Amino acid sequence: MLPAPEQIAADVRLALQEDVGSGDLTARLVPPGVVEAHIVCRQQAVLSGIPWANEVFAQVDADLELSWQLADGDVLNKGQVVCEIRGQAASILTGERAALNFLQTLSATATSTAAYVEAVAGTGVNILDTRKTLPGLRLAQKYAVTCGGGVNHRVGLHDMVLIKENHIAAAGSIAGVLHKAATLYGNTPIEIEVENLRELQEALDAGARRVLLDNFGVEELEEAVTLNAGRARLEASGGVSFDTVATIAATGVDDISVGALTKDVSAVDFSLLFS
Repeated sequence: MLPAPEQIAADVRLALQEDVGSGDLTARLVPPGVVEAHIVCRQQAVLSGIPWANEVFAQVDADLELSWQLADGDVLNKGQVVCEIRGQAASILTGERAALNFLQTLSATATSTAAYVEAVAGTGVNILDTRKTLPGLRLAQKYAVTCGGGVNHRVGLHDMVLIKENHIAAAGSIAGVLHKAATLYGNTPIEIEVENLRELQEALDAGARRVLLDNFGVEELEEAVTLNAGRARLEASGGVSFDTVATIAATGVDDISVGALTKDVSAVDFSLLFS
């Protein structure tokens, strides 16, 4: 889901504050004059980040004119022009790096997500993101995940209950913590993490409807699916890589969460050039 306009504007204000500060010293060397420029992608990728790039240039100079050739979620080819820009040269130069930073980071997440989604195509498995995001860019990166065909897990600690190992240890038991969660948050999604088949059985007996299988091996995942017999939604998590995701999907789980989508970003190569 695309964040609210005020959230995007806040992201951009922070980016410009850290980059431009009290003013772009080098851009002051550029004489006034309208020029044309374009943004080009130098590798195959999935595009994400247009709203942030638009907001960067709007905050720098509302008179800049941007014409996008593609939309977020589109596949870019190497050397493809993504956007044409017309306006004052100094303004374009001032906004360049912040705009490209958003594009390169969010497109990286979208591109990685699309690769994982393609790897499990036909299995019915969802590729989920996690909370392992770049600080301050969680909503932006989660939007990028959707551009790549992935599905958002919880946004943060406030919109879903995810009971993990330490919560269980502090509460005393799987059954006890699930009962308390159901009592306090009956209308909120509740998921519990288990580390072996015995804990899975305990969770199912306690009425769990969504279970995270933490660091299960492939054979153990298959056993978990059989034991579950469709009672709960099963999510595989921990140690998932591009090389293993298809094998994990074939076990019959419903979801696979991949922290690498948002934490192991390899920036997509964009450049801004004057025409």
